[in-house]
Amino acid sequence: MTATLPGRTAMPHASSLKPTLAARGAPATRGPGGEPVVEAREFRFSYGPTEVLKGISLGVARNAVTAIIGPSGCGKSTFLRAINRMHELLPDVRHGGDLLLDGQSIYAPGRDLVDLRRRIGMVFQRPNPFPKSIFDNVAYGPTVNRLALKRDLPELVERCLRQAALWDEVKDRLHEPGTGLSGGQQQRLCIARALANSPEVLLMDEPCSALDPIATQKVEELIFALKEHYTIAIVTHNMQQAARVSDFTGFFDSGELIEFGDTDQLFTAPAHERTEAYITGRFG
Repeated sequence: MTATLPGRTAMPHASSLKPTLAARGAPATRGPGGEPVVEAREFRFSYGPTEVLKGISLGVARNAVTAIIGPSGCGKSTFLRAINRMHELLPDVRHGGDLLLDGQSIYAPGRDLVDLRRRIGMVFQRPNPFPKSIFDNVAYGPTVNRLALKRDLPELVERCLRQAALWDEVKDRLHEPGTGLSGGQQQRLCIARALANSPEVLLMDEPCSALDPIATQKVEELIFALKEHYTIAIVTHNMQQAARVSDFTGFFDSGELIEFGDTDQLFTAPAHERTEAYITGRFG
């Protein structure tokens, strides 16, 4: 049985973009720059005695969107959060294997976690703007990390809000609270906040799950545009969304990577029976 591709359609603004993408049919771990930006090598992760990730090996290609799909509790979000070491403060966690950023282990002794998390931005499931103005939400990271002079902040804030497709909606109220925006606007504000730190990689953990369909479409269009300049990994329960926005897809189940490859191929001709069962709705 051949699975049906769920909603693979070109994004509305595709004609105005010139994204640098890995060629269709190329190895899934390779982007146009050759080596993957983020690479997992037999990566394992445990909470206490419970092993949540079991020997994950995959690469996140440069200037492309990599989607991670799978049923609840399969380890998708744990994997994403492990990439910028968000589990550091949790008790009794262990990892094995390795995660690399630009060929260097993120677990190397003496690794600067502030620098790591600047280079790997994170957008969460629910929008979480700071209790500050729209301007200060975006300017906060560059100010704390000393990435920009005070006189340069207005230009930087405008650039990031434009990148997040939010500038035209908020340019006349930059000093109003970010928490006063709609849910979709708050999520795009959080994306602008992440972009202000000049990351190489942008991680998105279910970024549209709390949004209405119109806001979801805007965020999906934004993801499609951002991959021209950033490497993006997204966790989603929405297979239609994965099909629409991603170039490569990995299917996780019970902590294992079952299948990983070109999105079109994975959805139309999955190599593994468990992948086909999931995307056709027989479980999950």
